[in-house]
Amino acid sequence: MSSSDLPTLKSSQVKQVDALCAERFGIPTEWLMEAAGWQVARLVDRPAVVVCGVGNNAGDGLAAARHLHRWGLLTALCCVDIERLRGPAAQELEALRRHGIEPSGELRLDGARLVVDAIFGTGLSRPPEGRFARWIEAINASGRRVLSVDVPSGLDAETGVAYAPVVHADVTVTLGLPKPGLQGEVVVVDIGVPAEAYAAIGIELPPDAKVQIRR
Repeated sequence: MSSSDLPTLKSSQVKQVDALCAERFGIPTEWLMEAAGWQVARLVDRPAVVVCGVGNNAGDGLAAARHLHRWGLLTALCCVDIERLRGPAAQELEALRRHGIEPSGELRLDGARLVVDAIFGTGLSRPPEGRFARWIEAINASGRRVLSVDVPSGLDAETGVAYAPVVHADVTVTLGLPKPGLQGEVVVVDIGVPAEAYAAIGIELPPDAKVQIRR
């Protein structure tokens, strides 16, 4: 089964599923973030820079960065706006700092053979602007291989529209289920969302979907 055989999950549905996981099934956002970071990190096979924005997508990237640091694969951690990190993402940042890793407020690609794109996730609903847009453009111009977390930054996961600029991802590691508008190589990974949470919002998984998303 390919990712195209699985149902897609829109941005608004992601929020519903996250809330159900926490409120009905006892799976907090922090657990999902940890699982996402692990799944992303284990698919990195070369020295990488992790580039984070704000929100939970940044938290996924920060969790991945901690694992990559342990494995000697992290060349740099760059955050567009460190001061705006809140909640679980801020907790991931604190864990990194306790490991002696201080994020850079500048984009540092030297030494990296891969860029892990965790700038924007499914919450984006308008074109990137300012430093966010400049960093996306610099990543695209770098010539490095790019792995995007959940969606390429600049993609509207509600409509599937790719804004300008949008990260040109070589591979997208999408979490739980595919999102609208994904193109190119898409890897679907399991982060621990129960099938019952999807069913509660009207998404029924195909009979063999559990095998497909168990990676």
